[in-house]
Amino acid sequence: MTESFLVERPSFESIYLTLARTLSARSTCKRLQVGTVITTTDYRKVLAVGYNGNATGLHNGCDREEPGNCGCLHSEENAVINCDAPRATEKVAFVTHLPCVACAKRLINLGNVRKIFYCHDYRVRDSIQILKSVGIEVHQLELPR
Repeated sequence: MTESFLVERPSFESIYLTLARTLSARSTCKRLQVGTVITTTDYRKVLAVGYNGNATGLHNGCDREEPGNCGCLHSEENAVINCDAPRATEKVAFVTHLPCVACAKRLINLGNVRKIFYCHDYRVRDSIQILKSVGIEVHQLELPR
């Protein structure tokens, strides 16, 4: 007789948000470490990753001390740059922090982003309405520490 064991498995959303958090450790920004993962909607493929920091080949640090203007590329921006999936491919984005307005627009222009999951709020929440206005679902999830 075989015994059946139920294994509690984490959701794909939790796994990819955890991956985004892990990627944020690569950030060279002094103020805020952010990570992004872009996947297919069936969660079977990772299409791109990104974290915030200076451009490739430049020094690994902020250009300025001013919050919000340190000169780092945002994690979503780097993930969009790294994503070579066609616009027709439906996508889900996982970001440690709510995207800023500019990154929300970058994700919109990536094409076919259906959902965005994030953990932490950003200091400005205007991106939520922008994303929802084009039909992108926005979900905040809590991850265990």
